Amino acid sequence: MVSDYSQYAWLIPLFPLIAFLALTAMGRQLKDLGIYISIFAMFASFIVAVLIFVERIGGKVEDYTWDKLNWLQVGDFTLSMGFEVTNLNALMLVIVTLVSLLVNIYSRGYMKGDERIHVFFGYIALFSFSMLGLVISENMLELYIFWELVGVCSFLLVGFWYFKPEAKAAAKKAFIVTRIGDVGLFLGILLLFWYMPGHALDFTSIHNAFTTGKIDPTIVTWIAVLIFIGAIGKSGQFPLHTWLPDAMEGPTPISALIHAATMVAAGVYLVARTFDIFHASPDALLVVAYVGGFTAIFAATIGIAQNDIKRILAYSTVSQLGYMMMALGIGVSYTSGMFHLFTHAFFKALLFLGAGSVIHAVHTQDINEMGGLSRKMKITTWTFAIGTLALSGIFPFAGFWSKDMILTEAYEHNQLLFWVGVIAAFFTAFYMSRLFFLVFLGSPRGKAHGHDDHAHEPHESPSTMTIPLIILAVLAVVAGFVNTPFNEWLGHWLTGQEHDEKANWIVIILSTLAGLLGIGLGYLIYLKRTIPRDVVSGKLPWLYTLLNRKYFVDEIYDSLIVKPLRGLGWILELIDVYIIDGIVRLVAFTVVSLGRLGSRLQNGQMQTYGVIMILGMLILALAIAGRRFIHAG
Repeated sequence: MVSDYSQYAWLIPLFPLIAFLALTAMGRQLKDLGIYISIFAMFASFIVAVLIFVERIGGKVEDYTWDKLNWLQVGDFTLSMGFEVTNLNALMLVIVTLVSLLVNIYSRGYMKGDERIHVFFGYIALFSFSMLGLVISENMLELYIFWELVGVCSFLLVGFWYFKPEAKAAAKKAFIVTRIGDVGLFLGILLLFWYMPGHALDFTSIHNAFTTGKIDPTIVTWIAVLIFIGAIGKSGQFPLHTWLPDAMEGPTPISALIHAATMVAAGVYLVARTFDIFHASPDALLVVAYVGGFTAIFAATIGIAQNDIKRILAYSTVSQLGYMMMALGIGVSYTSGMFHLFTHAFFKALLFLGAGSVIHAVHTQDINEMGGLSRKMKITTWTFAIGTLALSGIFPFAGFWSKDMILTEAYEHNQLLFWVGVIAAFFTAFYMSRLFFLVFLGSPRGKAHGHDDHAHEPHESPSTMTIPLIILAVLAVVAGFVNTPFNEWLGHWLTGQEHDEKANWIVIILSTLAGLLGIGLGYLIYLKRTIPRDVVSGKLPWLYTLLNRKYFVDEIYDSLIVKPLRGLGWILELIDVYIIDGIVRLVAFTVVSLGRLGSRLQNGQMQTYGVIMILGMLILALAIAGRRFIHAG
């Protein structure tokens, strides 16, 4: 069946692009109207995305490709641009447009009063355009162009409050670290271009080439690993994860939009979109699986020792992205990874926006300065609780179904990764219960509750902020039911293959037990207080310091990479200033001096010319005499 709506998919990124251009050209003059232009643009994109999605789930619709724009021609080779709609990117279109729409609405309340609010909404519109363009790209080079645009938008949004040194540093760090991964992706695309039949880069040709084994296996592995390096940078996987927690210096809606649901998911989407390449290389799949598994447990352990509410959620994001990569690397299919991306987008966006609601009320991000907020912020409390349970993998919330699907595949194909996932699930439930109990329950404490001269009374956020929380909370409850062990609709719809997987009760029991133990331990320490809070920091201070300082990865990078590069830069600066510029200045000084000497000699006085002539003749005579003397010798 031919699609009726997929041919209009190009409108989805076009609407936010128009909003960006309008806000850039007339932002200040439009005032509040500019905000509504941005919201309406995202609403229009969401409607088109939903129409495409509903059409595709309603029947067997063929993949739609439009590639009539000849962008570059060299000899017989023509690179076309266009767009493509498949079930995979139709799902991504709904996720990105829905989260972007809710973040736009939420930002109307959160950013109220900011002098540059029209710039903020313009940046969000540009980011949405870039991310949506990435999703529907028809070939790898087009995807790479939008990939880089997304990185630029991340830099602009993380550093939006540029007057804060921390925000500027975080924006630069995010841009530089992700560029390292992007170099790998670019090299992978070049290698792909060189070895693909006809140098084709479109996804249909890639599918045909790698499923039929037309490319040497060694080259396949290199291409896959290089592409994965790009995904490592964008999706915050170890060792290029350090930028993501620091990016929390940006406005909280940006943390929800970029660093929870969309941009960081681009790396996972990239691996899923090029899954044919990875599936043709078992070695590359192992790299993906083990990097993802290590990142999942690595970031989860760091999260238990952080005190900044947004940084805890940031390390949670890194950990959950590790789960997604682990699922993709196990290699059964990309269904489980994309399913977790789907559910995670909703409950992690919910948690970040909930954190923004808390910060908006108490004006601090330190969870040790909060407490008892449930009495004054009931909507935020209940929605945040739903997000916490979903992230902890508690039945029947969305995270339970997607995380258990990943763990079931790991249990059946790689026991080591299964136990890594279970332990990471325990740590996730523990640090999230710690966060929830310290922020919302217990006794009020800290400067946000009247304990100093700058105190104020917390209050619930405006409806523009709470309505998105409620919508996301509903999705965090129901989204998991699209794919359960008893109804595997999503897997069949995404891949076109039947998945004969049954409920694994061992996995269900172990993962649920891990989540409940984590929550129970958090309850005993931070709410019931039957276990001292300093049980680890008091007896094993070195371990707490190690986790709190994030395994000193930033310090190691600073010592091994940043400082040596700064030293090299200092040496090169000396060479530039004193040797390169010194030679240039010496030549200039010599020429100027000779010119000045010539001007002094040519002063119009006959006696000066006579003296010069005599000196010249004397020098000439000495030269001739010296030459004869040399020849005579």
